[in-house]
Amino acid sequence: MEVTFDMIRSSPEIRTYITQADASLTALGFTEHSFAHVGKCAHVAAQILTELGYTPREVELAQIAAYKHDIELARIAGYMHDIGNVVNRHDHAISGATMAFRILDNMGMDPSDVAAVITAIGHHDDSTAFPVNAIAAALILADKTDVRRSRVRNKDMSTFDIHDRVNYSVERSEVLLDVESKTITLSLSINTEMCAVMDYFEIFLQRMLLCRR
Repeated sequence: MEVTFDMIRSSPEIRTYITQADASLTALGFTEHSFAHVGKCAHVAAQILTELGYTPREVELAQIAAYKHDIELARIAGYMHDIGNVVNRHDHAISGATMAFRILDNMGMDPSDVAAVITAIGHHDDSTAFPVNAIAAALILADKTDVRRSRVRNKDMSTFDIHDRVNYSVERSEVLLDVESKTITLSLSINTEMCAVMDYFEIFLQRMLLCRR
């Protein structure tokens, strides 16, 4: 069965898991992981593969192309990648991939497409992340580059921790792909009166090294 991104985005089941996962992270003091975050990850992951020349699914099937890891699957992986937080923040990539398997299998998604999505979800978390395929790489880049002021939910600036300060200091954020030079750039404008540049590198250096991989 053809399971599309629109079907995933409108699923009450998936939306419930995203909502509750974000509620748990709010209680734990984490930045926003709700529909704004997963929506942006879905968009950026698909945009990266689009700019790299990956062909949409319907064209691939018509041409009997070898690639099954297409733009639509990147969108789906981006939208579902954090549902495992509904179980626990710890190992949420693994629990999220397991949940995604059950959901997508029940929706009738083709096993090869299920495999592509859960592989990306299972490999996106910082501690165990690895770009095992194109969709996983696109998801990692989309997830780790989502740095923005609107992710900060703490309203009391006097109690900001370093993650709050860094995210809140970002006034502009853009992911730029240059296919010819083979570079992906995270372009940020940061208010240095609120956060020193070194504060950014203190918490994001490992993520940026992961993105380079």
